[in-house]
Amino acid sequence: MSSPSKRRDMDVMKLMMSDYAVEPINDGINEFNVEFHGPKESLYEGGVWKVRVELPDAYPYKSPSIGFLNKIYHPNVDELSGSVCLDVINQSWSPMFDLLNVFEVFLPQLLLYPNPSDPLNGDAASLMMKDQNQYEQKVKEYCERFAKKENISNILTEDSDDEISDEDISDGRSVSSDDVAGNVDP
Repeated sequence: MSSPSKRRDMDVMKLMMSDYAVEPINDGINEFNVEFHGPKESLYEGGVWKVRVELPDAYPYKSPSIGFLNKIYHPNVDELSGSVCLDVINQSWSPMFDLLNVFEVFLPQLLLYPNPSDPLNGDAASLMMKDQNQYEQKVKEYCERFAKKENISNILTEDSDDEISDEDISDGRSVSSDDVAGNVDP
């Protein structure tokens, strides 16, 4: 059996060699952002999110921390922090899983089949249960406003509440703190 560090390296390389855009943070492989596209035939189709991944030292025996950096309207994603409520990542993680499973199976399943009975976003869960049409409209509005390909390059990757300077704005648009969900929970 290989060591956890070799497995981590292999899983990160496999993810980088896939169709996902992977952006390392601080020149390491323990923290990185991944460009994630909403699954086809879902309310999130056409949306693009920057997802922060932090690998613990004990990975793959301990699950990665996953969080959306740009806002997403979903009962099982905290709107402010972007953290994800997903059993397979939080409680029932197994070393049999790898990073590709997270992006090819777990996150698409989360978006396709939200669970309003175990919410991190109570407003989204409540709306989903009370008025499905209004919920779907709000999901689409969030996708349109926060999950466009051109928007994710403006998301701050550093842990900073500092105001954005002119140098940080590459296309002349500013990014408000309302457009950025937050950092992944440890």
